[in-house]
Amino acid sequence: MTMIEIKRPQERVRLRRLALAAQGLLQAKPYGCGLVGARNAINHIGYVQIDTLSVVERAHHHVFYSRVPNFKPAMTNQMLLDGDIFEYWTHAAAFLPIADFRFSLPYKHAIKSGQTHWYKDRDMKLMSELLARIRSDGPLRSRDVESNSTKRAGWWDWKPAKKALEQLYMQGDIMVSDREGFQKTYDLTERVLPDSVNSRMPSMEAFAAHIVDQQLRCHGIASLKGLTYQRRNVELRKAVKALISEKLAQRTLEQVQMSSGEVFLVESDALERPLPRLKKRILILSPFDNSVIQRERLKALFQYGYQLECYVPAAKREYGYFCLPLLYGDEFIGRMDCKAHRKTNQLEIKYLHFEQHSFDQELVTTAFVEAIKQFCYFQNCDSVSLTKTHPKKLTQPFRRALKLLG
Repeated sequence: MTMIEIKRPQERVRLRRLALAAQGLLQAKPYGCGLVGARNAINHIGYVQIDTLSVVERAHHHVFYSRVPNFKPAMTNQMLLDGDIFEYWTHAAAFLPIADFRFSLPYKHAIKSGQTHWYKDRDMKLMSELLARIRSDGPLRSRDVESNSTKRAGWWDWKPAKKALEQLYMQGDIMVSDREGFQKTYDLTERVLPDSVNSRMPSMEAFAAHIVDQQLRCHGIASLKGLTYQRRNVELRKAVKALISEKLAQRTLEQVQMSSGEVFLVESDALERPLPRLKKRILILSPFDNSVIQRERLKALFQYGYQLECYVPAAKREYGYFCLPLLYGDEFIGRMDCKAHRKTNQLEIKYLHFEQHSFDQELVTTAFVEAIKQFCYFQNCDSVSLTKTHPKKLTQPFRRALKLLG
């Protein structure tokens, strides 16, 4: 099996552009606009991570915003109601294309068969009672289970009931049928799942083929480890490894090795494909964006070290509580710690940090101001403030530029 060594800067640039183009981050509207664009986006990128942090607009809306012009947060739940997407677990809680439903079944089966996800002890009696309640009375809102009030919670104690409800969800007996913020409504799977959706358990070989095809489609370049990122299914990993060996032997895939030693897989014609032209724009990405969530891959491809520091003690944070990666063209050139103050409709930029780069500072400033203008609109903010920057000398020039926003 041949190994292509990536030595020249132009070769590294092509790999980065291949990865970003596959993620829809180089094109202006790669999937279309609005609701149609959002449907196309998740079908291509495979999942959108759900997160509870609300420092800025939540991650599952932010990921769509970065790729789909005219996206509105309400469109996410609209897709759920329309049966375009469903909720389940990948490496984290996520929205997934409904067409991929059958590939959630192996994990659901494992949970139902005794594998632990969150809870070791299961109250089978309470689970049976909850399931019967939903079957007879209709969809159940999570708030009815989470309430401490006996008038609302009725015949159950809320903590055991919440665990039982989540266990039923993880093992596939119920699905999320609606959402109001983070209040979910559950119903029986057979009442939520559209009749047209394939619900047959996939073979391990079919599952592996799905994983490989999806990851190469949405990432353009993937490591063997990254193909099964955070999946604990040993048999799936074996099947993926066997499939990759077969594809390498058939030369439908080839391996490339970075100067630092990391090995990635690409489709055999990928390095010759024409790629979109770079635009002089900055994208403000979510920490949970599909393009940055695999931190080792991010470091190897872009030489960009990133850690979400909200889980780091305040005294040990280097950049801030909730820093957002900044992508300029095909390079990650900085990060921005910010907060949307919704009562005052103000976006507070606490710390704007730029890595060393060779771009014209005036062009970067112009691109950043335009990105912030759009980002403020997405956050429903009508003003912006900047506390400090790195390098420090940029603070006043950026403050002056941002004043033009209002």
